[in-house]
Amino acid sequence: MRKAYIIGVLLITALLVLGACARALDVQITYIFYNGLVPRAESDEYVEITNLGGQAQDLAGWTLKDISEGYPSFTFPSYILDPGESIRVYTNEYHHEWGGFSFEYGRAIWSNSEPDVAVLYNKQGKAVSQKSY
Repeated sequence: MRKAYIIGVLLITALLVLGACARALDVQITYIFYNGLVPRAESDEYVEITNLGGQAQDLAGWTLKDISEGYPSFTFPSYILDPGESIRVYTNEYHHEWGGFSFEYGRAIWSNSEPDVAVLYNKQGKAVSQKSY
């Protein structure tokens, strides 16, 4: 009886962990606007992130990073990304209609001549999405 209880608890725990991992994989980088219209600084560049799944995801502690250069990186505060919702992380602008997130970086991040790679990491530091252009 005790063995069956322990197996049941382990099975439920494994299913919960797998469910959380599957939800995290539903959050994807869907677009990189790399050729900003603001001269030189291109502060209007952005990375768009979308929840393609059916459940809300809290992005607290998640990180978005340009891995081609190794910087900059942006760590999300607590933010619930609802199913079907998209947000953007801008180079150096704030657009509250898109979540209000910015790298606060004073020059262009995403190269116009050589494609960069953006990676989204969950709060455990695991890469859940990667995109280039």
